[in-house]
Amino acid sequence: MIDKRNPVILSIHTGGHDAAAAVFQGQTLVSAIQLERLTRKKGDGNRFPDEAIEEVLSIAGMARKDVDVLLCSRMGFPAQYFTHWSAPKKAEYELRAKLGNPRIKHISGEMQRSKTVDLSAIFNKGRFLTENGFRADAVMDFYNHHYAHAYSALAYTDWQDAMLYTADAGGDNVHWSQHVLKDGRLTHNHGVEEEIYKEKRIDSVGFAYSFMTAALGYRMSRHEGKLTGLAAYGKPVLAEKIGRRFTVDEDGSVTSDFTDFADMRDFITELAKTVSPEDAAASIQEVLEDKILTSVSRMIKRSGSRNLGLAGGVFANVRLNRLLAESLDIDEIFVFPGMGDEGICVGGVHQWLAEQNGLAAWLEGRRRLDDVYLARDFNLEIDDVLVGHDSVTRISDEPVSASSRLINAGWVGAIYNGRMEFGPRALGARSIIASPADNSINGSLNDRLQRTEFMPFAPYVLEEDAREVFEICDKTAYACRFMTITCEVKEYWRDKIPAVVHVDGTARPQVVRRQENALYYDILKDFKAVSGLPVLVNTSFNAHEEPIINRPEECLNALLHNRVDFIVTQGGVYALRERAATLAVS
Repeated sequence: MIDKRNPVILSIHTGGHDAAAAVFQGQTLVSAIQLERLTRKKGDGNRFPDEAIEEVLSIAGMARKDVDVLLCSRMGFPAQYFTHWSAPKKAEYELRAKLGNPRIKHISGEMQRSKTVDLSAIFNKGRFLTENGFRADAVMDFYNHHYAHAYSALAYTDWQDAMLYTADAGGDNVHWSQHVLKDGRLTHNHGVEEEIYKEKRIDSVGFAYSFMTAALGYRMSRHEGKLTGLAAYGKPVLAEKIGRRFTVDEDGSVTSDFTDFADMRDFITELAKTVSPEDAAASIQEVLEDKILTSVSRMIKRSGSRNLGLAGGVFANVRLNRLLAESLDIDEIFVFPGMGDEGICVGGVHQWLAEQNGLAAWLEGRRRLDDVYLARDFNLEIDDVLVGHDSVTRISDEPVSASSRLINAGWVGAIYNGRMEFGPRALGARSIIASPADNSINGSLNDRLQRTEFMPFAPYVLEEDAREVFEICDKTAYACRFMTITCEVKEYWRDKIPAVVHVDGTARPQVVRRQENALYYDILKDFKAVSGLPVLVNTSFNAHEEPIINRPEECLNALLHNRVDFIVTQGGVYALRERAATLAVS
């Protein structure tokens, strides 16, 4: 029987990239993970995320039979579960399924084909549940892509007044949306549900940014962040040409004069050939900033909202987020840490709960986010794996002081502690840490990690020191906890911590509190006492084109392949024997 007050909810997303799964107990998020962290395929997501499903359920101490509610994005499913085919098609799809080569059809595409938002009319939920290990009496439902983004941005605030703005390359035939919370009502003003079966609109500035990413030789939906950093070195010489193709109406709606996305791609690809990569990146960055700021500011003015919640892949762009915070007359800005498509499996649950239980009850049940440590905890295994290898030795059983002194001596470490982070950012559970004092660390560490990056590494800072070092205010403090926004580095500190300061004088800090990750916090506190510097470098613990490290064996391999000089865990500090011989640590 389903506990309607506190159901076990499994939520999944897949759709070409960034597949993920999450488990909730009622409104409480219990576990979540991206598929890529398990399969070790960067951005993995073009199939059903079975591994992620099993992992999040196992972390929660559950199995598929324990699931009361299965929620899915409008992703791909084997065609035999759809009911609106002709008899010959049904026979073909059943045969392909029996032969182990099922035809995959996407829910959103079939909704468009059938002109319906009623999934029960075209999809056999009961058959899918029973044939895939779930209970026959479980509820199965599907959430809206951009509504889910919006709910993820609202779910972890205490706002009673807010505007939620989402933007990405696209999802459910929508590329941006606006939602307003006011007087106890949540109104979907742009990007509404009915858009899913309307004619496709070519209004995605996010897609334009991705096309420029590809035009400069990088991978779409993965390397957009490289352009964000590269843009600071160029001039926006193409911004006017690109920008005139997009229009922002008085109500904030974004439109374009492109005939289709192929037209947009070809236009940007040819334009990019005429200038340097730096100028091309600066141009598309300026267009993104101008169009999104204009759209959001007009919507904020019309809604009168005092708080701004953001989600969708466009808001992985930390420079854009800073511009919005500094330009808008609002009280607070928050970007959901899983702002990409991985995050909609979280937002989709909140959408469903708000619709099932009533908005008032859901709003009352919200809590601010403390952390995103949501994957499996390997603390009981990691030390045995490291010390069990002949080439590795424990050089100290006192992780805090040993780590801070090694870092001060120029060593590069990695912290492997507790549950891995959910979302694209490493936030102290799987982070590489180093001194910010030497700007050359950017080049040397990128070489070790085989990365090509144009932004410096991000810093992390203790909450009590954050406003002394960075231009952080009440408006941006919550966003800075999750490294989703840049801010000015105060002049006094710029030449003291050059490894984390971008060419424009900004950084992307993570503000940390001890109650969320004591080891991470204490290492920095001790480093500050040793060095006088209040920040450390934090970059994700992974090599180029690899997902962030998850299992202990992956951590060991990174050490063996010289990605870092040492590993710090709750149990101690570990290094290769030959490296440890160069320094005695008491």
